[in-house]
Formats: sequence, C-alpha cells, structure tokens
Amino acid sequence: MSQSTTNLKQSEKVDRFAGLMFCSPWIVGFVFLFAWPFAASFYWSLCRFDLINPPEFIGLENYRRLTSELQSQKGFGLALTNTLYYSLISVSLSVVTGVLLATLLSAKVKGQAIYRTLVFLPSVIPIVAASVLWIWLLDPESGMINYLLSWIGIPSQNWLNQSRSALSPAGFTEFSQWLQGGALNLFGSKDALILMTMWGVGNFVVIYLAAISDIPGQLYEAAEIDGANVIRKFYHVTLPMLSPVIFFNLIMGLIRSVQTFASVYVLSEGTGEPGGSLMLISMQLFLSAFADFEMGYTSAMAWVLFVLLLAATTLLFRTSKHWVHYRTSS
Repeated sequence: MSQSTTNLKQSEKVDRFAGLMFCSPWIVGFVFLFAWPFAASFYWSLCRFDLINPPEFIGLENYRRLTSELQSQKGFGLALTNTLYYSLISVSLSVVTGVLLATLLSAKVKGQAIYRTLVFLPSVIPIVAASVLWIWLLDPESGMINYLLSWIGIPSQNWLNQSRSALSPAGFTEFSQWLQGGALNLFGSKDALILMTMWGVGNFVVIYLAAISDIPGQLYEAAEIDGANVIRKFYHVTLPMLSPVIFFNLIMGLIRSVQTFASVYVLSEGTGEPGGSLMLISMQLFLSAFADFEMGYTSAMAWVLFVLLLAATTLLFRTSKHWVHYRTSS
C-alpha cells in the first residue's frame, strides 16, 4: 500500500471524527431528550408508576382503563371528545379565515402595511397575557364581546361559565327555541376558546400572504382573458396554488390544537371547568401526571394520543393527492 493511500485513509478518519464531533450535540440531545423518553414512556404505560416508587409492571391495565373511560365519557373519554370538538372547529375556521384574510390583505390598497400589522399583532402577544385579556373580554356582565353582540340583537352569553357548546345537540335545541321566541344562551367555554384561537390567526395569514405573492401573475391574466371574475379566479387559481400551504397549515394546526395548554389552564384556572368542558387532553395529561401522580396512566394516554395523531396525519397525507396541487417545472 502506497504512502499516499495511507495518508488518504487517515485523512478520511480525521474528517469522519470531526463530523461526528460537530454532530454530537444533536446526537446526545436526540438520545437523551427524545429517544430515551419515547421508549421509557411506552414502558411506563404498562406500569403503575407514581414518580416516587419504582415502576410496577401491570400489563395492559392502563389501556383497559382508557377504554372504559372512552365508553363512559369520563376522564380520558371526556377529554378526547372536548379535544376533537376544539381541534376540528378551530383548525377549520383558522384555515378558512386565514385564506380569506390573506386574499384581502394581498390587494393593493392604501394602508396595506397597517392592515397586515394589525392582523398579525395579536399572534405575538404572550399566551398568558392574551388569556387574561380574553377573560375580561368574555365577562358575562361587563365584557366587550357581549356588548358588541347586543348591537346585532344577540343577548349576553355566559361564555366561560357554561359547559354547553354552540355546535352540540343541546346548542342546536337552544338555537331553535330562540328562533321561536325563546331566550338564547348558546355559546359556552369551548366556543370561547375557539374564539380566542381565531384571534391569533395572524401566523397563518403571514404564510398565506407569502404563498399568494409567489403565484405567477400570468395565471390571473389567463383567467381574465377567459372571462373569469374575482370569485372564479379565487376558486380556480388562488386556491389550487395555495393548496400545498393549506395542507401544511392543516397538519401543523392539528398538532398545535392538540397541544393547546397554557390558554386552557388560564381560562379554567387549572381545573378544566365549567363542567369539564375545558378538560382537553393536554390538561388531562398535566393533571394526571403532576396532580394525581399517575405517570403510567398518563403515558398510556399519551401513546393513545400519539397513535390517533399519526392516524389522522396519515389520512390527510393519503387524501392530499386528490386536492393538493404542486407546481411542476413544466
């Protein structure tokens, strides 16, 4: 073996070692902050563990408990139902509102920068401060939201003091009675949380604005030549070109909605009340782990949530080929 070949191999070893050293912070972080907790939580989900005594293996008992709570709509079952309601409505409204606001803010009008700033500004306010502000805004007696609703003939709502939600069977019954001349007490605490979430839609709007500015102007010119009006251009040009961004925000919004915690904790004062209506899975996980010290049960709940999120994300990816349109080089 020649001297040059030997020197080349030694140089490769040095480069490989240097590369591993540069990657070592990430590798150590991945192993100790992700891989090990990930594996440990699965083992704990099969144990009775109170964070003080050593884990006691009990098999699938925690998962049986979750199944029974799903059937009785208590504990995990109630938290999952509340989370599904909040996630489906808040994510859907965030996507629709974000696209519409971004389309309006993309128009070349005087004061465009001011309007964009006003829309984005709520999303940079700290969550705790925003939650305290919304507690004042939603106050049944002196809140500004009820004052604004009174302008359009809607009576004061209980908001954070009512467990019933607007899109529940009881909410539809209440609305039908109001149409017949009865009192209207429609919106509840989950609706208040959704309203607060919509206030911070500015993050989505910024992403949509960037995507809209990247749409080739030739597409709109071709649509105008074909006689398309504003609505048709939005439906046949803007929406298809925005579909990859909508898909991204849909996935990220779904994950973020399931992780919502700080605002729920402040609005319900850490209890999930009234009537357990604000007991989302994030709150249930926190209370089970650090109030009841049931880390095994909490780990099982987290793994069920992981599987559900994985299934939902996989379903969205499989259906995306029917409605997401990616730009090609041609």
